[in-house]
Amino acid sequence: MANTIHVDVVSAEESIFSGEARFVALPGEAGELGIFPRHTPLITRIRPGSVRIETADGGEEFVFVAGGILEVQPDRVTVLSDTAVRGKDLDEEKATAAKAAAEEALRNAKGQIDIALAQSELAIMAAQIAALRKYRDKR
Repeated sequence: MANTIHVDVVSAEESIFSGEARFVALPGEAGELGIFPRHTPLITRIRPGSVRIETADGGEEFVFVAGGILEVQPDRVTVLSDTAVRGKDLDEEKATAAKAAAEEALRNAKGQIDIALAQSELAIMAAQIAALRKYRDKR
């Protein structure tokens, strides 16, 4: 019996992480999800936040996702997200500037669609900054 599960984290642009893991934690739609090898099959949406991957060698990888879809099979975890960034590539300055721009867009939003878009962008940026700080605290 394998003690690891294959994990793929894929963005619209590229494969962000592909490898064996002992455990994966990520923000499910209804709360934090923890996945071990031989997990029951599952497909669900995920919220913006960080995917924590405990690698086969005992290390840790963090990937920020702006929401997406999670598919779990007993031997494989696949995370599909439009936007995914490795923890080490997150840039607090850029994220903070983008959050400020989203807040400004929210203040200037005229219709319901503008407001919804700005709120979504703001949630993503706030989650990215939180993920970044969590990643930094682990270092």
